[in-house]
Amino acid sequence: MTRSEFEHIAVQLHQKVLKVGLDFFGNMEDAEDISQETMVQLWRYCEHIDAERNVEALAIKIAKNCCVSEWRRRRMNLVYQIPDCSDNSDPQTQLEAEDMQRLLAEAEAQLNPSERKLFNMRYTEELSTEEIAKQTGIPKTSINAMVSTARRKVITALRIILSAVASWLLGLFTSKFDRDIE
Repeated sequence: MTRSEFEHIAVQLHQKVLKVGLDFFGNMEDAEDISQETMVQLWRYCEHIDAERNVEALAIKIAKNCCVSEWRRRRMNLVYQIPDCSDNSDPQTQLEAEDMQRLLAEAEAQLNPSERKLFNMRYTEELSTEEIAKQTGIPKTSINAMVSTARRKVITALRIILSAVASWLLGLFTSKFDRDIE
């Protein structure tokens, strides 16, 4: 497909992928972002698309993939978002934020230096895979694999840490309960 052929059908495709984004996220702002990302991907590869292929179906498939990728990105950002520990917050919130930061630091300590660097670039600095690739010179596919591995290691470490804390608390409460009964 030539670029001029793509430009000819782009308006129709835009409406289709906009609907996919709107159905998935339920708001126009996110739908526009998905539509734009989809159209950019199609534009990049339009010369490699066979004109006989159902371009509309391809566009919808790409839009769905963009929706899922965005949803996953947001979900991961929520998982690693530590509450702001500003001076204005109450002492309880500050303590909770400090505890969360400490637990995350303990979990990150399980990573090797390169994994830790990429993990922090992705989740602390919130850099995209492309930005990390430009800064590090590592191929995007390798970055995705390394960040995924690091994320799994951090989640596993957090589960172990929290399990140990839960066991300690259970023991503490059980012994206190036993003393109260006596």
